[in-house]
Amino acid sequence: MSKIFISCALPYANGPCHLGHFRSTYLPADIYARYNRMIGNDVLMVCATDEHGTPIAVKADKENKKPIEISKRYHDMIMDDIESMNVTFDNFTRTTDEKHYEIAQNFFLNLYNKELIYKKNITQLYCENCNKFLPDRYVKGICPICKNEARGDHCEKCGIALEPTELEDPKCLTCDSTPILKETFQYFFKLSDFEDDIKEYIENNKNLPDNVRNYASNWINEGLNDWVLTRDMNWGIPVPLDEAKGKVIYVWGEALLGYISSAAQWSDKTDISWKDYWNDYVVHFIGKDIIYHHSIFWPGLLKGYGCKMPDNIYAGEFLSLEGEKMSTSKNWVIWISDFVKNFEPDLLRFYLTINAPLNKDTDFSWKDFQRRINNDLADVIGNLLHRTFTFTNKFFDGKIPPYLNPSDEDLEFEGIIRKLPDTVGEHISNFEFREGLVEIFRVCKIANKYFNDQEPWKAIKEDSQKASNTLYLSNQLAKTLAIVLKPYLPTKAGEIVEIMNLTTPNQWKDAKAYLPEGYQINKPKPLFKKIDDDIIEVQIEKLKQNLKYNCEENKMTDLITIDDFETLDIRIGQIKEAEKIEKSDKLLKLQVDIGDELRQIVAGLAQYYTPEELINRKVAVVVNLQPVKLFGTLSEGMILATDESAALLSPDECEIGERIR
Repeated sequence: MSKIFISCALPYANGPCHLGHFRSTYLPADIYARYNRMIGNDVLMVCATDEHGTPIAVKADKENKKPIEISKRYHDMIMDDIESMNVTFDNFTRTTDEKHYEIAQNFFLNLYNKELIYKKNITQLYCENCNKFLPDRYVKGICPICKNEARGDHCEKCGIALEPTELEDPKCLTCDSTPILKETFQYFFKLSDFEDDIKEYIENNKNLPDNVRNYASNWINEGLNDWVLTRDMNWGIPVPLDEAKGKVIYVWGEALLGYISSAAQWSDKTDISWKDYWNDYVVHFIGKDIIYHHSIFWPGLLKGYGCKMPDNIYAGEFLSLEGEKMSTSKNWVIWISDFVKNFEPDLLRFYLTINAPLNKDTDFSWKDFQRRINNDLADVIGNLLHRTFTFTNKFFDGKIPPYLNPSDEDLEFEGIIRKLPDTVGEHISNFEFREGLVEIFRVCKIANKYFNDQEPWKAIKEDSQKASNTLYLSNQLAKTLAIVLKPYLPTKAGEIVEIMNLTTPNQWKDAKAYLPEGYQINKPKPLFKKIDDDIIEVQIEKLKQNLKYNCEENKMTDLITIDDFETLDIRIGQIKEAEKIEKSDKLLKLQVDIGDELRQIVAGLAQYYTPEELINRKVAVVVNLQPVKLFGTLSEGMILATDESAALLSPDECEIGERIR
C-alpha cells in the first residue's frame, strides 16, 4: 500500500468557482483520489483558499470592507461549490488560518537564517496621497507594448508580464493620483542558486507530463533570477523580522505552503503525520496558468528548505466557453453554483471528463453538453442499465438468472466484462482520466449491441437459457459499472448500487466478483434523464444576457451604481394574451401592454401559471432588452419574477406604462 499526498491549486478567495476551475483541477484530483482509495492506497487530499494578495485588498478598498470579510465571503462560496460537486477533500482550510501563519513565518525564517533570503534596496512607485508604496495590482496605466490599459503586473490585452515601473502614465488604483518613484527595500529569495537543481528536476523527472516539462524548460533555458519575496502591504503574513515592519510575505511565497499547512492542520486533528504521505508520493493538480510557480519557484523553495520536491505536477489545460475564452470580467462564464441549480453534478463530471484529455484545451458548449448527455450517457449507458434491470424484474422476478452452456457470443462478452476494471484502472493510474471513461463507454456500446443481438424479450419464449445468459452477463456488467464509474460519477454509481441491492462496494477488486445466481435486485428507476431543448435554450440565452448586461463586480459584490440601474428601463405592463409554446414545457408566449405599445414576451412561467391565470395580470417588465428568439419565438422583453418560485412582481396600484425608478 502506498501513501499519496494529493493537493489542488488553492482557489483565490475573490470569487466563486466556475467550470474552468473545476475541470482543470478539482475534478481530475477527485477521480484520482477516489480510485486510489478504492485500490487500497492511503490518500491524503488537501486544499485551502488563498486569501492574501493585492486583488483581495483592492476589492476590500472598493467595498469599504476589511480584506478578511472579502476572503471569508468567498471561502464560504468556494466551499459550497466544491461540496456541491462531491469533491472528497480530507481537509480544506484557509491561508488566514493560524497554523498557516505559523508555518509560513517559520519557513521564511529557515531560509533567511540559511542566507537564502537577503535584503536589497529597490525603487518602487509610491503614492504620496495614500502615503504608501504601491504593490503591482495597486497600479494601473498604459502598456508600453500594445498601448492598451494594463495593470501593474501584466497586460490582459497582449499578455505580457510587467513591472509597475514599466507602465506609461501610471496611476494609483485607490485615488487615481500619479505616484512617484521612491527607494525602499525588499527581501529576495536566491532562486538562481537552485537553477541546476531545478533543471535536473524538470528534465529527469519521468512523472512530469509533457506540457509541464516543456513550459518549465523554456523558463529555465532563459536563466533564473532571484525572486522578490515580500511586499509593502498591511494585508498578508507579516515578515517575521524586526526590521521589516509594514512588509508581508509575497502571496506566492506563502500560498504554496497552504498545501503543507492544510495537511498539518489535518495531522493535528487525526494524530497522523502528514510527512509520511509527502515522503512517499506527492502530486499537485493545477491549471496551466500556474505551471511556472509550481515547477520552478516551489521546487526551489522546497530545495532550499531541505524538503522533498513534488513527484508529479499535473496541469490541466484551459476550458473555453462556446468557442470563446472565459472571462469573469465580462461574465462570460458558467459558475458552479448556477450549474447545480439546474443539473445534477454528475452530468458535469461526465461531460468535462469525456470531452477532451486534460492535456488539451477544450470547449464547453451547451448544445454539445446536451448531445453528450442525451446520446452518450442516457442512450448508451442509461439505456443499457435500465433494460437490464427492467427485463430481470420482468422475466426472472428480479433475481440474477442462471448462466449455463454459454455461447461463443456469451464467452466473448464475458471476457470484455472481466477486462474492464483493469483497463480503466490502468488509465486512471496513468492520469488518463478521459481514456478510462471512454473505455467504459466503449464497453457499454458493445453491451448494447450484444443485448440487441440476443433479443432476450424474444428468446424468453423461444430459448429461455439464451435470455437467461444474456441477462446474467448484463447484470454482471451493471455490477462492474457500479464500481468503475464511482470515481467519475459517484452519485450515479451509488444509485446503481441501490438498484442492485449491493452493500456499498468501496474496493476496486469488487468489480471482478460476480453476483451469484438467484441474487435479488430491486426494482429499476431511470438513472439518466434526457435534457429538453428548451432547458438548453434558456441557458444559452442567460449566458448571452450575462455577457451584455453583467460585469464582474455585479457578480462578485451584488453592488451596482445608480448609473447602472438607470440603464434599465423597467415599466408596468399588463398581460393581454397568453399561450403555451409548442414542444416546450416551460415557456409561455405573452402579449403585454406596456402603455404605448403591445410587446411579445417569452417567459418561463408555464410550470407555475396556466395561460388563463395570467390574463390581465399587471407585471414589471424590462423593456430595453435586445430582442431574442427562444424556441423559435421572438421575445421583446423580460417579466420580473423571483428565481426559485417564479412569483410575479405584481404592482396592482400602478398605472400601465409607468416606469420604475
